[in-house]
Amino acid sequence: MGRTAVAGKGTRNGTFSNGMDYLSLGSGMKTLLFIPGGPGSTVPQGILRRAIRRQFEPLCSAGYTVWIVTRRRGMPPEHTVADMADDYAELIAGEFGGRVDIVVAESFGGMIAQYLAARHPDSFGHLAMVVAAAELSDWGKDVDSRMPQALATGDTGRAGTVLAEYLLPGRGMMWLRRLMGPAIRRWLLSGRDYPSQDVLTEVQGEVSFDSRDVLPLIRRPVLLICGGSDQFFPREIARETAGLIPDCTLIWYEGKGHVRAASSSRIARDVLAFIGPG
Repeated sequence: MGRTAVAGKGTRNGTFSNGMDYLSLGSGMKTLLFIPGGPGSTVPQGILRRAIRRQFEPLCSAGYTVWIVTRRRGMPPEHTVADMADDYAELIAGEFGGRVDIVVAESFGGMIAQYLAARHPDSFGHLAMVVAAAELSDWGKDVDSRMPQALATGDTGRAGTVLAEYLLPGRGMMWLRRLMGPAIRRWLLSGRDYPSQDVLTEVQGEVSFDSRDVLPLIRRPVLLICGGSDQFFPREIARETAGLIPDCTLIWYEGKGHVRAASSSRIARDVLAFIGPG
């Protein structure tokens, strides 16, 4: 499995032999693979780790071990979203006996999960995609392209300002984003350990992403959770995505944007209701 460290009761973190970092929560017999958003992926630390523990606690209590697994490091520049899905399929084959009980995938992770479901249907039982859809909005492509450009030049202050746009979109909020940028940089970007080239590779895959052709190939049950006010994945694209997947349950978190929907305490119980008893 590679490096492993115990980080607290029921919590372990380390690196798989293929270079994908992980954090595992709980000790249940059932397995949940969480594919995080991006661009860029890292094991959550500090306040983010505490938040994700709270978010997944109902699933741990229901008998799941939650595995939060990053993309592999040192991806070639031409690595596509489909290639990243293949990376997760190989991880499941090599580290989880060929199958996990459920995949929960968020935002960019949800993009990857669409290809995982279409290309590797036997690698999981159920799939829950949170704030993801068949294509990113033009606004989302623009925002996510600017963040890695700032990181690549070492301008973490500007990167923090761009991240603030997730929460405070619109020209009228520019002054507040600039004010909050340094704090967001310290909170979210300090200690990030992914190579900037990997972030650029993910952005390249994200801006060209369009999964409409592969969605009808998905044969596993899918839960799609979307924010009613998500500017990254607007309502019309989310509806279209659900309609293209043969067995899809669509849930709206009305009034919530991308970040608030992704961090909602409702997710765990909606996932459990979707899976059902067993």
